[in-house]
Amino acid sequence: MTATPQADAGAIPQLRFSVEGGEPLAHAAVPTVVLALTVERTGGHPVRSATIGVRVDIAPARRAYDAETEGRLVELFGTPDRWGTTLRAIGWSRTTVLAGPFHDRATVELPLPCSYDFDVAAAKYLDALRDGEIPLDLMFSGSVLYDAGGCVQAAPIPWDREATFRLPVRAWRTSMDAAFGDTAWLRVPRDTFDRLSAYRAHNAYKSWEAAIDSLLGEGRPWTP
Repeated sequence: MTATPQADAGAIPQLRFSVEGGEPLAHAAVPTVVLALTVERTGGHPVRSATIGVRVDIAPARRAYDAETEGRLVELFGTPDRWGTTLRAIGWSRTTVLAGPFHDRATVELPLPCSYDFDVAAAKYLDALRDGEIPLDLMFSGSVLYDAGGCVQAAPIPWDREATFRLPVRAWRTSMDAAFGDTAWLRVPRDTFDRLSAYRAHNAYKSWEAAIDSLLGEGRPWTP
């Protein structure tokens, strides 16, 4: 009976991750920012392929905010005097990318879809920013294939592999502006929409903006 070859720990590729940049994805079907994810082999055998799971979190505590931005973030984190305990990480994306084959390093595109759904915490946070950078934490998992002893071997990517990046806010805004222009989206229950639609029709408003402006000016709810 032939023994199955055992993986040599010294042959397992050791990977290091970093982000070299981030830009809006042109002509995307949905607003998307793409990070340039670099994978470097720091030891072990060359990589045949790597399946990389990536979790991307926003780290709000790693940047400063002016008073105007603090006001826009109250819904998420409360008043600034509470931020010592409420300014927690916000999940943005989980995805999987493929890399390889490579000997020393490879760069792959890591897409981050953007949303105007304000029921999503990441969308609320990103929309509150006007300039500066978005501090990101990236955590990696997955597996790597490599040649060893004439056989293809597989090994897990250690869970302690991480990277950080500061994405310019302009990258997110450029992506959103290309898709939506100077507009924003508001999701409401069907009953609320029906009432608003009836109000618009009853008053012969030509646009949703005119109907909403009228309601805001009246300062009171309206029912048909």
